[in-house]
Amino acid sequence: MKDMQIIDTTMDNIREYGVCGYKDPKKPGYAEKLNWLQDRYKQGLKLKILYSQEDKSQGMIEYIPGEYCWRPLQAKGYMVIHCLFVGFRKQYKGKGYASVLIKQCLQEAKKSGRSGVAAVTRKGSFMADKNIFLKNGFQVIEQAAPDFELVVRKFSQNNPSPAFRSNKKELDKKYKKGLYILRADQCPYTVKNVEEISHTAKKDFHLTAQIINLPGSQQAQNNPCPFGTFGIILDGNILAHHPISSKRFLNIMKSIGN
Repeated sequence: MKDMQIIDTTMDNIREYGVCGYKDPKKPGYAEKLNWLQDRYKQGLKLKILYSQEDKSQGMIEYIPGEYCWRPLQAKGYMVIHCLFVGFRKQYKGKGYASVLIKQCLQEAKKSGRSGVAAVTRKGSFMADKNIFLKNGFQVIEQAAPDFELVVRKFSQNNPSPAFRSNKKELDKKYKKGLYILRADQCPYTVKNVEEISHTAKKDFHLTAQIINLPGSQQAQNNPCPFGTFGIILDGNILAHHPISSKRFLNIMKSIGN
């Protein structure tokens, strides 16, 4: 890892290294993520930055004890990885840095007496693909519709396994009628998208979106969308299980005849 460092962030230095690639405080979601981090650090969250002296921040991993995770998981005793990303510049991709970050998480989880490490994966944007975890000794133990997979590396096979929470009842109980957008400050990128989607819903479909800002990990764990910190629901049906653009929302709405 020549010229590369792994930086443990705190509220004292996070502004220096950036928030999920953002360093401009004027960026939508920046301030919200900082406020979110302040409480999460107290719960044991780790946000580590892959840092190059030449090119600055080039990757990150975020993980937290499973009791406080922001995915719809039953993962008490485990460490849960929220986010893993490497390569704002392409020359940093494929160099093994993601594995280095995962190994840091594994070492800390074992040292702190955790049962293992878990992560929710899928192909596409906003989540890491399962293959990087499989390379590091994880196994796929469960799936959730439409394309999410729970990967786990146990430190002992005798440890109970984490699992997806079944939150289908939430659809009928809370989101049966109307348009709902669920989001959390854990992901700064969704602030701008939610505003644009809400505007499109009103302008093109005469729908007033009810924006639900998930205030804590328990609410994220009860999200019927496996992503945990995002979801779009219309009349009890999930339209988007993960963050999407306003354009994608428009196309989905047209495809279902709205």
